[in-house]
Amino acid sequence: MHRDVVRDARMEWKRLPKNWGDSPFLANGFLGVQVYAGRTPNELKLMLSHSEVQDQREHWEAAIGLSRLPIGYLTLAFAGAITAVDWTLDLWNAELTGSVTTTQGSATFTMLVHNARSTFLAKVKGDVTWGFQPLQSATTRTIRKPADYTPNPDPTLGTANGVSYAAQPLHAGGGYTTAWHARDGRFAAHVAYTHPANTHTSDAIREVRQALAIPFEVLTMQHRRWWNAYYSKSLVSVPDKLVQRFYWAQLYKMAAATRSDAPVITEWGPWFPEQGASWTAVWWNLNVQISYPLVNGSNHHELDAVTTTLKRYEHNLELNVNPVYRDGNSYAICHPGDRTLRSGPRYCGVPGVAPNDHTGNLLWACHNVWLGYRHSMDERILSDVLVPILTKAVNYYARFLVEGTDGKLHLPETRSPEYANSVDATYDLSLIRWGVKTLLSIEENPRWRDIHNRLTPYSQDATGVRIGRDKALEDSHRHFSHLLWFYPLRELTWDMPEHRSLITQTVDLWTSRREAWAGYSYGAASAMYSAMNRPEDALSFLRYFLDRKQVGTNAVLTENTFYREGGNLAIESPLMSGQAVLEMMVQSHNNVVRVFPSVSSTWADASISSLRTQGAFLVDASRSGGRTDWVQVHSEAGAPLVLEHGITGDIDVRDRWGRRLDYKTRGSAIEIPLRRGQTAVVSRRGTRPDVSPRDVAANGSSSRWGLP
Repeated sequence: MHRDVVRDARMEWKRLPKNWGDSPFLANGFLGVQVYAGRTPNELKLMLSHSEVQDQREHWEAAIGLSRLPIGYLTLAFAGAITAVDWTLDLWNAELTGSVTTTQGSATFTMLVHNARSTFLAKVKGDVTWGFQPLQSATTRTIRKPADYTPNPDPTLGTANGVSYAAQPLHAGGGYTTAWHARDGRFAAHVAYTHPANTHTSDAIREVRQALAIPFEVLTMQHRRWWNAYYSKSLVSVPDKLVQRFYWAQLYKMAAATRSDAPVITEWGPWFPEQGASWTAVWWNLNVQISYPLVNGSNHHELDAVTTTLKRYEHNLELNVNPVYRDGNSYAICHPGDRTLRSGPRYCGVPGVAPNDHTGNLLWACHNVWLGYRHSMDERILSDVLVPILTKAVNYYARFLVEGTDGKLHLPETRSPEYANSVDATYDLSLIRWGVKTLLSIEENPRWRDIHNRLTPYSQDATGVRIGRDKALEDSHRHFSHLLWFYPLRELTWDMPEHRSLITQTVDLWTSRREAWAGYSYGAASAMYSAMNRPEDALSFLRYFLDRKQVGTNAVLTENTFYREGGNLAIESPLMSGQAVLEMMVQSHNNVVRVFPSVSSTWADASISSLRTQGAFLVDASRSGGRTDWVQVHSEAGAPLVLEHGITGDIDVRDRWGRRLDYKTRGSAIEIPLRRGQTAVVSRRGTRPDVSPRDVAANGSSSRWGLP
């Protein structure tokens, strides 16, 4: 079943792609490859990039001195000019296969980035020639680029043991090497990066030789085994196949872009956009934070690089704080930064002194870590990562809180990201409030309790929650910074009736002004309306983005489900929309698991399997004829289960062997005392459903992603 659903999401190319926005893409969290038209009519370009390859000149800000660096591109030349292509990106196997027709014949190929080896592999039948063109090793960012900036030295081209290579040194020491070799219809290329060591050339050559020494069939079998198991960990099927295929494309993209042992996602993922390469680092003011929630609900904790990055490079967090406040007890994250949490000489803003939109970055990142903990219930995440880092992130904010004449604690002027400066900015207050509340849920502390009790409320007016005390939402705002208290922090939620009017006013005002929105704004709006029990609005905002309509100024979802904004590649917007799909299927805030909480009336059928929720529950469910048939919940941690199952009428609650389970009714929900490892099946009274997942029938036609 999983194989059929994922293979249905394949992307197809019947026309030759021209650039990164319409090309097939391959990756494994490290090495990235994009395939599109080359410099001449008889050539394909295979753009290479690597998520570890960056500069190391810390005396400049991260986007310049610690910038991701271009590598170069492979060329695949044919005897004649290309006249037609027929390609398939098979998500199930993470392989690109197909044919190229030219004026002098045709060729067929299979291409992949090997999951474990980080090596590009190809098998080609036909008359072809492989080559490589290095690109200048220099940042592609021009904003605030210093006048004394110089590119890294030119590469050295050579051959060793029959393997060609381009060795690229760095001014700061170390470097990276691309090695490649073709033999008997097979081809391998590898990019190795080392700093400060200089072993990158020998490393790259060794990897190419080893890959070509192993039968291609063995390598593909190893590669497919990981990807097939990856997709089999959960399932989502809905009748709108445009949405379903998009969702699976985002799961492919997520696993291609990141792993828990790989660098945290930059704006480009592991790919390099040949045009529009301005965002050369890691953006922590929203972009990372909205990219990663998808890994939780889809049951893919193995992709959580946020938690591992914060743990591995915690020692660099203090360097993001102004030296005046480096007392060993304060942490922050600036943006842009690099994959090791360094920002160069830039520091996070000081409330009331140098307002900028850096101050809340770390607290929001800690919320990602907390979500990872809540979905896994792995206590090591709390003790090893969340508590020590969140404590110091809250400490940094706490030093600036001042008591007002009202006895409340207030925050001096900060910046609500991408909108305006304000005293008592809602963005910052919501993160502080979430931070201390979370710490108090773990351990009582008088200082946190005082902040929790006395932190000033959010400023409000007739339109809802304001940007801050001295700033209302007056214009279109693509960021939802002033709405974090609702989503994703869920401090105030729809199941609190006393707050519904405030939620509605604030969200509806924000969504009514969309002139300056970005792609992620639509995904966030969809998720918010799902949290408000407004499924038709949720689907409308999601479909607007997926229908590839113009977003803001010069921004659009591309043919391959990437996203172009002002000519730049920005990975977070489609990933946010992938999460919006999950919000329709399952929600689990406030210790309640909700099944099919926001399914459009146009989706009469739906099937989900092993979607992960807070409390470490795995949820399967089926919907047909516009109503929920059954729900199955498996407990991994033995946490209390309160379930809004959505089944109308009388129900049976049994274990997986059909034995009745005790439960209590709590309003529209039931409470089932599941033990660790136990499973409950909830169904209509008198039925014994088949709890197998299924691919539901389509309710209309839709084209495939790619260039079909």
